[in-house]
Amino acid sequence: MTTLDKTTNRNTGNHSFVTNGSIEYPDGNTIILYFCAMLSKEELDFLAYWEKNSLQQKHSTRPFMIGLSAGFVLGISLIAVVFSGWYERANMVANSRLSSFVFLLAILGISFFMAFMYRKFRWETNEQRYRELLARKKSLEKKEV
Repeated sequence: MTTLDKTTNRNTGNHSFVTNGSIEYPDGNTIILYFCAMLSKEELDFLAYWEKNSLQQKHSTRPFMIGLSAGFVLGISLIAVVFSGWYERANMVANSRLSSFVFLLAILGISFFMAFMYRKFRWETNEQRYRELLARKKSLEKKEV
């Protein structure tokens, strides 16, 4: 059963929270629903930053290099496992069927794929955050008017 109470304000630190209602379950438990009634300074700063720099960040080399280094770490660990000799049969099969050039090419491919995906993931995460904050800002402005 859902009951909507009278709206009450609660202030906790940087945010002013509004209790919009509560959900009461048959066993007597109650969940109080909170929605943030204003944006923090950090959120407003992010909105301003992302509005100016979103296209530059989409093609930035920094996240690409971070993803590339993560891919190389994965590749180096794979080389260490193969050449450590802890599993002799796999080592024999790798030496007989797998050329070292193909192996290094595969590691390069994995590294560039991870770099591309990491950069794309970071951009999409920031874009999603921007859109959520923008929607919340517009809904707060609409409520004030």
